[in-house]
Amino acid sequence: MAAPVSASARYRALLFSTAIEFIATAFLLIAVVGSGIMAERLSGGNTALALLANALATGFALIALILAFGPISGAHMNPVVTLAAAMTDGLSWGKTGAYFAAQFGGAIAGVWLAHLMFDLPILQIGHHARTGAGQWLAEAVATFGLLAVIWGCRARSAPATAFAVGAYIAGAYWFTASTSFANPAVTVARALTDSFAGIRPIDAPEFVLAQFAGLLLALPLLFGLSRAVTADRRRSS
Repeated sequence: MAAPVSASARYRALLFSTAIEFIATAFLLIAVVGSGIMAERLSGGNTALALLANALATGFALIALILAFGPISGAHMNPVVTLAAAMTDGLSWGKTGAYFAAQFGGAIAGVWLAHLMFDLPILQIGHHARTGAGQWLAEAVATFGLLAVIWGCRARSAPATAFAVGAYIAGAYWFTASTSFANPAVTVARALTDSFAGIRPIDAPEFVLAQFAGLLLALPLLFGLSRAVTADRRRSS
């Protein structure tokens, strides 16, 4: 019989997984913002080429980050994913709150680090207008799709999820009108950059609301996918 885990050991494990969420989310924003800056500088004014480079860099970074940190923290890097895990999988609310803080803090730190690397002012405000019913709908669709991909891959091996999420986000940059933020922490952090990936702070709240709407719409599907995976595992055992 295994010895019970002490409260101090659980606390240390929570601190470590929360730190991993901070680091992973920071690197995600370094990838999003940094590749956007580099793409804009090298594309010669070709916005389509810059967006393609931004999308590919973000998708590849997501694959690497999920493979590296998924076994430790789950590599959520996204408050919507964390909240979905709390609602469907019983992730504790204490851990959910800690992850939220790490994700928002890590996202902002990642933006600032990207600015430092490219010799830009650290403190900025986004000026890219991203608003309108089409973009809000796009954010709800992008978030719904992201959650569906993650929960739908659970019956497969862990690397499958990493590659699926990276491919989905890279594709969603192009098939959504909003370029698929699909992440409240990313949205808030991107309001703090005036680079290619930025968004006006005044536009960010609607994006975040649309993302949570996407979560609410996806919940019945997520519950169904979770039950299907659980039933399949029971049959296999």
